[in-house]
Amino acid sequence: MQAKAVAKYVRVSPRKMKPIADLVRGKSVSEAKAILKFTPNKGAEIFLKVLGSAVANAENNHGMDQENLIVTDIYANQGPTMKRWKAGSMGRANPIKHRTSHVGVVVAEKE
Repeated sequence: MQAKAVAKYVRVSPRKMKPIADLVRGKSVSEAKAILKFTPNKGAEIFLKVLGSAVANAENNHGMDQENLIVTDIYANQGPTMKRWKAGSMGRANPIKHRTSHVGVVVAEKE
């Protein structure tokens, strides 16, 4: 039995999110929350919220116990890129790409 939670269109690039996901993949939920709480990145706060949502889904929708949950899968895939333009030198326009992520966490009970 698995429970998952997804946050879409998060305004952090996946390149910044993926190393944080690698820190907690395969860990227990309590250990993952502790790691994310003390990781000084904006992405860690986002993963912490999504992890809390996945744990709540597991408890309320599937009747799982929080102490027995582990993070089986955690990912940050690329979302749409917002393209903007900024004034450049000599009257030119320089592109700016605001990248977004789709973040997901899957938790399951220990076997």
